[in-house]
Amino acid sequence: MPQMTKKYPLKVGVQLHPQHTSYEDFANAVKRVEELGVDTIWNWDHFFPLYGDPQGNHFEGWTLLTAMGMLTSKAQIGCLVTCNTYRNPALLADMAKTLDHITNGRLILGIGAGWFERDYKEYGYDFGTAGSRLNALEESLEIIKKRWEVDVPKPVRGSVPILIGGGGEKKTLRLTAKYADLWHGFGDPETITHKMEVLNDWCQKEGRDPNEIERTCGTDKEDSDEKRDALVNAGISQLILGLGAPWDFEAVQKLVRWRDSRK
Repeated sequence: MPQMTKKYPLKVGVQLHPQHTSYEDFANAVKRVEELGVDTIWNWDHFFPLYGDPQGNHFEGWTLLTAMGMLTSKAQIGCLVTCNTYRNPALLADMAKTLDHITNGRLILGIGAGWFERDYKEYGYDFGTAGSRLNALEESLEIIKKRWEVDVPKPVRGSVPILIGGGGEKKTLRLTAKYADLWHGFGDPETITHKMEVLNDWCQKEGRDPNEIERTCGTDKEDSDEKRDALVNAGISQLILGLGAPWDFEAVQKLVRWRDSRK
């Protein structure tokens, strides 16, 4: 089994949930978490709230992501993650390339197969099956990478980093091994260790150096420093904290302090 040998710099990020809030409140939160020193700031790509009042306020991910790029100057930004089948892949490639230039290369294209059935039904998309959505994701990734090669201007650094989210061992991790620059997972250290072993095996099968894929993971504000340490020891180099409004900036400060204590 191929092993990870490259050590990526330890980073922390925040995913601000774009629901049950106002734009002004969300924008202020984006600016605040960058001031607190996070490395990455994310939203998500849905059309309706994922928890709380299902008819509550909600904002579209990529429009909001452009605003996030203008509100920040240091942190990388991205959707965690873009639902592949909500947009034509060539269009998504152009959107990403444009936002990459707007932010001077700070965009990460987080992408996944999609799962929230309400989005599909209410917006008229074909929900299909998990298998068909994963097949569509692979087709889109090929198109996106090709468009970045032929369209002008090219992305700032020639390409945009791609993050694939999900832990499916037969397809999602294979696609990660083949196409991604970052992988995002969830779970305890034991689960994460297992998923990364599967990903490393797929890298070997796809002829990919596993060191080319940075490993990221979600963290909760209740997580102890010891659990976060264990995730890093398992090979994770970035922890991303999910937050909804009202924003718990103290939890962000704690996460940043933890990162800095390990440097």
